[in-house]
Amino acid sequence: MNEKTANEIPGSGVGSFPRSFWIANIMELFERGAYYGMNSVLAVYLVANVSEGGLGFSETSVGFLQSIFMALTYIMPILGGALAERYGYKRFLTIAFSIMSVGYFVTGHVSSYGIVFLSLLLVAVGSGLFKPIISGTISRTSTDENRSIGFGIYYWMINLGAFLSPLLVSYLRGFDWTYVFVASSAWALLMLLLNLIAYKEPEHPKSTRSIRETLSEAITVIKDSKFIVMVLIYSGFWIMYFQMYNTVLWYMVSPHVDMTPVDKALTSVAHLFGSSRELKFDVAFVTSLNAGTIIALQVFVSKLVNKMRALPTMIGGMLIGTSGFILLAISSNAWVFIFGVIVLSIGEMTTHPKYYSYVGEIAPKDKVAVYMGYSFLYGIIGSLVGNNLGAFLYERIAKGLGKPRILWVIFSSIGIMTVIGLALYDRFLAPRRSET
Repeated sequence: MNEKTANEIPGSGVGSFPRSFWIANIMELFERGAYYGMNSVLAVYLVANVSEGGLGFSETSVGFLQSIFMALTYIMPILGGALAERYGYKRFLTIAFSIMSVGYFVTGHVSSYGIVFLSLLLVAVGSGLFKPIISGTISRTSTDENRSIGFGIYYWMINLGAFLSPLLVSYLRGFDWTYVFVASSAWALLMLLLNLIAYKEPEHPKSTRSIRETLSEAITVIKDSKFIVMVLIYSGFWIMYFQMYNTVLWYMVSPHVDMTPVDKALTSVAHLFGSSRELKFDVAFVTSLNAGTIIALQVFVSKLVNKMRALPTMIGGMLIGTSGFILLAISSNAWVFIFGVIVLSIGEMTTHPKYYSYVGEIAPKDKVAVYMGYSFLYGIIGSLVGNNLGAFLYERIAKGLGKPRILWVIFSSIGIMTVIGLALYDRFLAPRRSET
């Protein structure tokens, strides 16, 4: 028997949500923990020397692998969402967690490039199937009165998982790299058990939409030239942002950056609390720093820009994010590196929510849900171009020539061109409400 829908539950506070809402959020927390935990060190693991426990792949080969892996996580929700609506959330959660658990485990136990590639594709497929089901559950188990709070909790869980998991990963990889992937596999397996035991599918009308109709919707969106131009320009920011998962990590562990000042500061703080341990800023902490900044500042930033127009806010956020890369180009100092990551994170949290707000504004009134579904196209373009370009430039410029600052100048330039492009779009091409 299906659980009551949220529409039958009065109230708008935290206590107004049914059990499936909280089960879905727990799943989100651990799934994102598994995903970001692995991703916080994946690029470093894949290129590290075999003598150091890594796989010794080249940066360009890793960039290509990551580009396909990340792009697939943005593509799969289209198919996964349609199938889950038609055949059931619980059934596809079972499939998603099973695939993820196998993918994570195999990735940590093989060394062949081809098999690592295939196992990561399993992770991407599982993650892509999972995403629309959880957001769908949040929507189905909330009302007009509490939906804003519901999605606020949901996004907080995403960042909490991304913040906490890398902290554990930094500890696990001190024993063996394999433990990182075993942990991610274990989280997925635990969520599979939680799904089988505790998750009750919220009531929703069974979808009769075919895959053919889903693809037809895609064609409709692609034909909207103004929307596609906006997404293409916006993708420039994500070409820059996706460097957080490879080139920024490689740069931090390279001889170009000496993290000793930060390590000493962390150790001093530990001593204040009675610990005699020497702490180090692990590469996994970059992801935690990004997520932690969002957790700490997102509410403040959202309130600050709440009444501002979407496009100018996006432009401002991109300028802030680009400033993070400009800082990396200016100095290789450890504290500048830390501040650069924080600034980039502030740019992200300023820009991205307004992007979705803007898509909702310009979409035809009867197709808002369809346009929101395809707003993820920025992620496909950003990951495909960003990961490949970043790896190519890092291998030849930062590593080959020993001049990483040129790398950051290039990506800062991409950010500046994106800002200019979006400003021109706002001035000459942006549709107004009367046009939609």
